[in-house]
Amino acid sequence: MNFDWANIEASFLSLLPSLLAIALALYSRNVILSLLGGIVTGVFILSNFSFYASLYAVFELFFSMLSEAWVLKTLGFAILVGSIMELIEKSGGIEGFVDYMQNRVALVSSPRSALVLSYIIGVVIFVESSITSLVAGAVGKPFCKKYKIPNAKLAFVCDSTSAPICSLLIFNGWGALLLGLVTTQVTLNAININPLSLLMDAIFYNFYAMIALVVTFAAIWFNIDIGAMKNATISAAVSSHDDTKHADMFYMILPILLMIVLVFLFMYITGGGDIIKGSGSSSIFYTMLTTLLFMLFYYVGTKNMTLKRWGKISVDGALKLFPIALILLFAFAIGEVITNLKTGEHLASLANQNLSPYLLAGVIFLLGAVISFSTGTSWGTFSIMIPVAVPMAVAMDANVALCIGAVISGGVFGDHCSPISDTTVISSMASDCELIEHVKTQIPYALISAFVALVLFILFSFL
Repeated sequence: MNFDWANIEASFLSLLPSLLAIALALYSRNVILSLLGGIVTGVFILSNFSFYASLYAVFELFFSMLSEAWVLKTLGFAILVGSIMELIEKSGGIEGFVDYMQNRVALVSSPRSALVLSYIIGVVIFVESSITSLVAGAVGKPFCKKYKIPNAKLAFVCDSTSAPICSLLIFNGWGALLLGLVTTQVTLNAININPLSLLMDAIFYNFYAMIALVVTFAAIWFNIDIGAMKNATISAAVSSHDDTKHADMFYMILPILLMIVLVFLFMYITGGGDIIKGSGSSSIFYTMLTTLLFMLFYYVGTKNMTLKRWGKISVDGALKLFPIALILLFAFAIGEVITNLKTGEHLASLANQNLSPYLLAGVIFLLGAVISFSTGTSWGTFSIMIPVAVPMAVAMDANVALCIGAVISGGVFGDHCSPISDTTVISSMASDCELIEHVKTQIPYALISAFVALVLFILFSFL
């Protein structure tokens, strides 16, 4: 076997920033400084190891990121979420919801039923991964406090039902991106099959997402704690809503229902009448902003709180999540650096050397998993790997749908559990779980799902 050593060296250098950021985060637990270390390292490589050029490039990078509308909207979403969650808690809506579910209808009576409720919500809301995590976390948090469930376990449930379910039920932005990529490859490679049919066949082979959902449900139902989850932090007692007069679950239910409806509405509007073409960043930002305004009129109008108190709580909640917004900004920045280093392209070219058709889908899955975990983006992985995987499958007379399914599964793996993935960050935020604790407690389950998926990709390649 002839190795392209120059390409191997380029691949290692391109992978170094993300590996450094992940290792530093797991070791130091300081996510922002770890991400900054990865960014500076990547920029240093891109600037041909020039100190002064690197310094200028770092400032230029953050300036360009803050000039992007989608970045500003996503950061605004994170901050507005803080305001909304704080208002819901202080309104008494959480206490009212706990009382209703536990005492009036008795749907939740144990840690198992509490987590199953969040799991079901995560599966039902599939339009956008951030909203999936947010709503599942908001519903589950009060029960975590009530039944002494670790925040990390709720974060695991939120994260495991966001990217996986969005990649299986593709009537959303995920489906729009995948269909566009598949359609292009069908045309370029003269594949005699309808692109939508090919994509639907590929979804059948999205083994990682399916297994992750099964593993998560099993972990809930049988109370399976493995690895760091055995020592996860237990939630504090339910906090009081201070001087609020009403403990009514509708102060929690109505804002959440409004968020669900609005995200569909804004996806429809931003997509010009086609919901799967809608802008995720715009939709979640406008959803949060409209929900916050609704809560102003609802809470103040029903005399749950005064205008002054509403304003103070909103600001307090926003300030609590400001560090999360910074983490997202740094995660986006390192993603930009990794894209410029062409990490995915280098790794993909290494895989295209003397592969057996029977191992092709398995290797594509592993490569997609490495790229997505290193970059923190499933969509970026799809965009890199589908143009690589489809021609390889055609040339080697392999199952094209199986190889596309391997790409999707590999991309979902990183989106699910990478510490620099926005979905991972938002899931930990929605569950009040420290980010690194969430990553450490979730990875063993994700690796189990990945191993089973790899076996299935190899098995189906032979079949």
